[in-house]
Amino acid sequence: MDFKIAVIGLGYVGLPLAVEFGKKFPTVGYDISESRVVELNSGLDTTLEATSDELASANQLRFTTTPSEIESCNIFIVTVPTPIDGSNTPDLSPVISATHLVGKYLNKNDVIIYESTVYPGATEEVCVPILEQVSSLRFNIDFFCGYSPERINPGDKTRRLTNILKVTSGSTPAIATRVDELYQSIITAGTHKASSIKVAEAAKVIENTQRDINIALVNELALIFNRVGIDTEEVLEAAGTKWNFLPFRPGLVGGHCIGVDPYYLVHKAETLGYHPQLISAGRRINDNMGHFVVSEVVKLMASKKINIVDSRILMLGLTFKENCPDLRNTRVVEMIYELTNTYNAKVDVFDPWVDKQEAHALYNLNLIGQPDNGHYDAIIVAVSHDQFKKLGIEGIKVFGKENFVLYDIKYLFSSSDVDGRL
Repeated sequence: MDFKIAVIGLGYVGLPLAVEFGKKFPTVGYDISESRVVELNSGLDTTLEATSDELASANQLRFTTTPSEIESCNIFIVTVPTPIDGSNTPDLSPVISATHLVGKYLNKNDVIIYESTVYPGATEEVCVPILEQVSSLRFNIDFFCGYSPERINPGDKTRRLTNILKVTSGSTPAIATRVDELYQSIITAGTHKASSIKVAEAAKVIENTQRDINIALVNELALIFNRVGIDTEEVLEAAGTKWNFLPFRPGLVGGHCIGVDPYYLVHKAETLGYHPQLISAGRRINDNMGHFVVSEVVKLMASKKINIVDSRILMLGLTFKENCPDLRNTRVVEMIYELTNTYNAKVDVFDPWVDKQEAHALYNLNLIGQPDNGHYDAIIVAVSHDQFKKLGIEGIKVFGKENFVLYDIKYLFSSSDVDGRL
């Protein structure tokens, strides 16, 4: 089969995929954002997942916002976001919208592969009926589906698309093989062919659910050790001397996967009459860590007789993780809002990785270009960017007033150098 590929969605997941396929096959990268397509056509990727040279190397790839340009394709790969709403309920509207789009241009024997994170059963229960309705074609007779969960790690320049083993699946044994062979053509690390689409969907959500629960455990330990009056990092280092102790650390859990995917599994379980206990408890613990940090900072300020009202607080970092510009589901925002709205503090946010216009558009935040020396009553190290590591403890302390609080969420500095840390 001659593959003609359409990648629907050109974000952190879709762009690297389109680039790799565009080196080997005719590929159309489609996105609804005109500004995104304009920047990619100019050789720029603001997510920093692809360099200008990598974009140029995909000589069979073209970018577009015109839906009809995917009409000639026979492989459609959907890589749109799957967020949650304000009630932590899965929001499948981007996937549903992309499915309607693909359905309009579906022809016989075409294959639609979903990479977006969903709950087990979503592809066949939600997407397939839409494809059948819009295209007037029959599933597994006229068209086929596959699922291959994304494993992109934003900002990671070592573990990238081609050297991360890829799980694949298909709606029939023959299609599963075709999908697997397609990905084998670009994934040097190899593939793992799952027995069904549901198995592949489930594998994706539990990858991040497992990590979420492990982080929730150490977050709860941090809450306990804070009350005991001992340093969590010291305890974890001591326990880590045992060969099979897992090296997780406490912190804020945000991003497009770990803080979201467990809710998809919880949602599916509850529709089947089972109410997950451990998964839900882990989510509650992790979602509350920002509030805990704020309460600790306020207590430390009170102990130093610093009035929280109208105080100046510096938040170092806004992204959901270090050394990448990704702002999706960052939990730093919740701390900023609480300090501002509940305690009437004035918070300056400094993050050299973040596009200021995007931060304003997403969270109505105006980032500063550079903190002023001797200006702040409290400093919170929220993200462990290399730039903050390079500043060092003394380089960060100069931003504080003579009497100020320094709280380190990311364990960048020793406990003796800061007033508090998780």
